[in-house]
Amino acid sequence: MVIQEAPGAVEGRPRAAVVRDALGVGVAVGLSGFAFGVTAAGAGISVLQACVLSLLVFTGASQFALVGALAAGGNPFTAAAGAFFLGTRNAFYGLRLSQLLALPKAVRPLAAHWVIDETTAVALAQPDRRSARLGFTVTGLALYVLWNLTTLLGALGAEAIGDTAAWGLDAAGPAVFLALLAPMLKSTTERAVAALALVLGLGFLPVLPAGVPVLIAALAAPAVLWMKGRRSPEGERS
Repeated sequence: MVIQEAPGAVEGRPRAAVVRDALGVGVAVGLSGFAFGVTAAGAGISVLQACVLSLLVFTGASQFALVGALAAGGNPFTAAAGAFFLGTRNAFYGLRLSQLLALPKAVRPLAAHWVIDETTAVALAQPDRRSARLGFTVTGLALYVLWNLTTLLGALGAEAIGDTAAWGLDAAGPAVFLALLAPMLKSTTERAVAALALVLGLGFLPVLPAGVPVLIAALAAPAVLWMKGRRSPEGERS
């Protein structure tokens, strides 16, 4: 007997469920582009520059790090370096997703632009390749459209009201970034990395140029992993 696949199903999971979850992530995170637009305007970045950043960079953590360093008076090259190092994690996501999605070569350059935390999380949560492709595509499309639209609205709104610091909107970017980061810290190792990064970043903030503390805070991950390796049985025997 041949079992017919249910209409609208993606192998082991209904298509509607995949789309629902992907849209939920895309809409929830995409709306925070408004905070980036406000933060960028508060840092003295023009509406056009903020929109170009969202269109071409399209990775929230790096964008917030860049405008945050510029707002603090940091050197543009240092700010860009910090944003770049934060964005390198997407390259590692790409290595995993290239095997999972197995996309045609013609669309890989376009898909690479959507390889970020959210699309990776949705794709990896799926039980099979077809649903992973669908989840990746829907999340990426929804997030890209909303992020860029809300960036424009946020930048225009901040420009209209004037000084964002007077309204407290300059804190919107860091607040959204922390809200997105906190649920991802599930293991003891991840929490230790976050705590050490916070200590390093805040500790060096008063004594180093803006943007440099971010680079130093990035050393938290290898430091915690090294200490963890030293404490493990394998590390004790080596």
